[in-house]
Amino acid sequence: MVQAHPRPQMLIGGRWTDGSGDRTVPLENPATGEVLAQLPVATAADVDAALLAAAEGFARWRTESPIQRGRVLREAAGQLRAQIGAVSRVITLELGKPLAEARTEVLLAAEHLEWAAEEARRGYGRVIPAREPGTLQYSLREPVGPVAAFSPWNAPAVTPARKIGGALAAGCSLVLKPAEEAPTAALMLARMLQEAGLPDGVLNIVFGDPAMIGRRLVESPVIKAVTFTGSTAVGAQLNALAAPSMKRVTMELGGFAPVLVLADADAEQVARSAVPACLRNSGQVCTSPTRFIVHSSIYQPFLDAFVKAAGALRVGNGLEDGVQMGPVANERRVQALQAMTEDAVALGAVVETGGARIGRTGSFWAPTVLTSVPAQSLAATVEPFGPLKTVTPFDDLTEALELANQLPYGLAAYVWTGSASATSRLTSNLEAGSVAVNSWKPSLPETPFGGFHLSGVGTEGGVEGLHGFQRLRYVSQS
Repeated sequence: MVQAHPRPQMLIGGRWTDGSGDRTVPLENPATGEVLAQLPVATAADVDAALLAAAEGFARWRTESPIQRGRVLREAAGQLRAQIGAVSRVITLELGKPLAEARTEVLLAAEHLEWAAEEARRGYGRVIPAREPGTLQYSLREPVGPVAAFSPWNAPAVTPARKIGGALAAGCSLVLKPAEEAPTAALMLARMLQEAGLPDGVLNIVFGDPAMIGRRLVESPVIKAVTFTGSTAVGAQLNALAAPSMKRVTMELGGFAPVLVLADADAEQVARSAVPACLRNSGQVCTSPTRFIVHSSIYQPFLDAFVKAAGALRVGNGLEDGVQMGPVANERRVQALQAMTEDAVALGAVVETGGARIGRTGSFWAPTVLTSVPAQSLAATVEPFGPLKTVTPFDDLTEALELANQLPYGLAAYVWTGSASATSRLTSNLEAGSVAVNSWKPSLPETPFGGFHLSGVGTEGGVEGLHGFQRLRYVSQS
């Protein structure tokens, strides 16, 4: 018997609803083209109702003790772990990533909630030594207010969990707009939070017309902070909407991460380990290793091993056993990857493997490796956000840094070397908010995560991420 896909509905004031309109948009499986469900489209009245609910929810939630906030988050995390099979299947159906990757994402989402639950009890202020006897000076951290949160399709469980967890731990309410391409994991998490005792109105979820919803949320006087993960272009638009009312913004935007492989690295080992790292979720990860910058002395063995491993990946429906890479999210991504590849080749690039879509059903693109990529090409200047990677040789560290830092992005960077002096120089000079040395893990629930330049503003994760949902009050008492 085929298992029915969960019916997606919006959550407003504790009530699950199709909204006040009659429009819907199809929710599709990128591996098969099958329509999984119809997604209701929020009206302006629905968004306003969610804002009102968030205001009322905040008035109650801000007074809940940090212990109670943490209890709700921990219980929801436990339910995520218990229902990992159902949530993982939904992610694979809507996004296409292999089931094993989806399970890893669900576990990481649970970790984000658990970390936030622990940090709820540590919203410390401080006592400040006074200049005069009889004066008490101290600072307090308090919730900033209702939050507008926007999560992308590429991490449909982790990103909502990180935003919801941080906001709830700080005592804030939310209106969340998950991506219309993959909303159901966030909806399942919301139900778990309800069952864990989250009061009505503290978490609200709407979706449908991203432009209308984004503008109405960000411009509303109810909203006091905005947290967004997605493209640089959309982030800039939301930032502009938030500026007139001086709302706090946290933006995690494009990545286009460089990977520096130095002469003393084990070329073949790094290449083999790079393939599952850079093609995880079909390369649709903001921190995905993308621009490989390899010392000329080991360039050829690295390239040979990298191309061989990438070309050997089994691509297919993420629900099938043995599949190592699924489709890209939609047909738009296929068209973008094709345009980048054709542009690069026309300008002189070499396709070492891949470079074409796979089959006629589903949005599949072959793992692609390009070399001799001209600096003016799309592949060298526009984040591919897919299974397209470039490999470029370098001769010295100065050249490597110039290649790594030549783009206006700075989210994550990777370094492979055993040299302490080279590590020190690179970690100090790479323009990236996260630098992973001899590792493919630039972000964890307990670590700060944010980018430089066009990769964003503000920080998520760790204790620093919680601060994004808090405001600081200073008190002087005589």
